[in-house]
Amino acid sequence: MSPLELRGLVKHYRGRGEVVRAVDGVSLTVAPGELVALYGPSGSGKTTLLLLAAALLAPDRGSVVFGGRDIARLSPRESARYRRRDVGLVTQELHLLPGASALDNALIKLPVLGFTLREARARALPWLERVGLGDQAERLPEQLSMGERQRVAIARALAGEPGLLLADEPTGSLDSRRTGEILALLGEICRERSIPGLLVTHDVDAVAFVDRALTLRDGQLVESAELAGSLP
Repeated sequence: MSPLELRGLVKHYRGRGEVVRAVDGVSLTVAPGELVALYGPSGSGKTTLLLLAAALLAPDRGSVVFGGRDIARLSPRESARYRRRDVGLVTQELHLLPGASALDNALIKLPVLGFTLREARARALPWLERVGLGDQAERLPEQLSMGERQRVAIARALAGEPGLLLADEPTGSLDSRRTGEILALLGEICRERSIPGLLVTHDVDAVAFVDRALTLRDGQLVESAELAGSLP
């Protein structure tokens, strides 16, 4: 499997007469099998960095290298293909389909990847079971709690067995027990499948479940030794 390499990434936003240096020369390599947590206060650029890695934003400068390709230079069509086939993405906006079961939401990417509906259901159900929702597979999102919906979104991200895991606050709506279970699962998946994982979180307890913890400060990364002093 391939590492995720962020090389000299720069992303600035301009508005109201000032420049916000959301990402300012960030370089980071996440190795296959490694789960890295990224901390920082709200507005520090953590989500921007994750969106750059997902090819949902284009950098002003620098490159995102995965699978031997500079993702930042892909065409829109190639970027969409990269996200479908290579990326397991969990965002704060869950985007579950109302009126569709938890299982149907979890398998939604699989037919696009060439699986029949029967194959997709057989593939997605074990992931629902791994996030603790095996007995809720036929329930609709509107019948689930916010924490359960979040776990459906995590199962959806994993069902395609991606080569890269990107997660933005994946445990934000979970209680402490479920948070620990999900973070442990994400670490297990990275190790089992030998894929890189990048996790954006405010949860200080997440450091117990990751291989490295970094802080984004003024658009630049700080090693985990300075983590305690940099959290909001």
